[in-house]
Amino acid sequence: MWKLLEVTHEGTNQVKETEINMLVQQYKAFKIKENESMNKMYSRFTLITNGLSLLGKVYPKKEMVRKVFRSLPKRWQAKHTAIQEAKDLNVLKLEEL
Repeated sequence: MWKLLEVTHEGTNQVKETEINMLVQQYKAFKIKENESMNKMYSRFTLITNGLSLLGKVYPKKEMVRKVFRSLPKRWQAKHTAIQEAKDLNVLKLEEL
């Protein structure tokens, strides 16, 4: 009975692996969209990382902060540089970014 509930709720291992692969691809290709607000970009990023976390694939916080930095367009370069000089990216929380 427990196995049936687990498969019904989480899916089979193959389905789980497919979902992880899809979300990892979204994570790797993540970029802020043209004219997208920071709030919407953060929400999209959080959906991807939370989905991965629920499936057992967790990225370190400092890697996620750096990923968001890399996703910003060139017009944000001055802000990017200012944040890097003012904050330690290894301990900066994504929410503070």
